[in-house]
Amino acid sequence: MPTVETSTPPGTPTPIGPYSHVAKVGQWITIGGTAGFDPVTGALAGPDVASQAARILDSFAVMLESVGSDLAHVVHVNVFLAEMADFDAMNAAYVEKMGTHRPARTVIGVRELPKPGVRVTMNLTAVTRD
Repeated sequence: MPTVETSTPPGTPTPIGPYSHVAKVGQWITIGGTAGFDPVTGALAGPDVASQAARILDSFAVMLESVGSDLAHVVHVNVFLAEMADFDAMNAAYVEKMGTHRPARTVIGVRELPKPGVRVTMNLTAVTRD
């Protein structure tokens, strides 16, 4: 039976509930819903979707590195936007961090998110570099 390894690496925001950010089984990696919080201060990276999306992707890079992967090995991303009007600003931050890699992606408009001021959350599936 495969082993599920879970972790919340240093340099990433503290989860707001009873979960780990990262779950890994073999080469498959899942990162749970992540908002744009600064891991040092615990504050949102900014009030706007672009700064929050950029912070999320920076956190993803740290999380993926901790389990032998990186943003170039992302298979799928789910994006949850509090306002669809933020779609273009989120995309600009996403392209800046993801470069030319274009994994499959789903964008969903949601009525609310768990913490006040959060404009976007994301989760992803990736594979290891090996």
